[in-house]
Amino acid sequence: MIDAYLGLGSNQDAERNIQSGIVELRREFGDVVVSPVYRSAAVGFSGEDFLNAAALIRTDRSVAELKDWLTELENRHGRDRSQPKFSDRSLDIDILLHGDKAGVFDGLELPRDEILKYAHVLKPLADIAPNLKHPVTGQTFADHWARFEGDRSLQVSKS
Repeated sequence: MIDAYLGLGSNQDAERNIQSGIVELRREFGDVVVSPVYRSAAVGFSGEDFLNAAALIRTDRSVAELKDWLTELENRHGRDRSQPKFSDRSLDIDILLHGDKAGVFDGLELPRDEILKYAHVLKPLADIAPNLKHPVTGQTFADHWARFEGDRSLQVSKS
């Protein structure tokens, strides 16, 4: 079994979609560790605020198998893939880490570079895996968060 860390985000009916996505993750993978849910401004476009969280699952699925299952989960939540990369999302779930893999696997670069770029990805991950070391930098996610110089304007969602 492999520890896989996921990033969840939504800005369309966000509370319902994030909670429903977590329910489906638990139904499929059993115990799922979930970070607090944070509210943050949309990045790269003008849109409603996003709700973001991180989740830890244990799986025996390959990157490709997990990616396919998550794509289906997003589709069940009305994900519109015809929109630009930076646009509104009903549910977006990214594989951030898949074990200690570093490189390109089934077309997906791991660990995801968004982890170190955006507070809404790094902070939830640091919440659930503070002592886990980034597979490339060797630093813990708590250390990365402590040194994060980007926009830290996150708020814990009240819902």
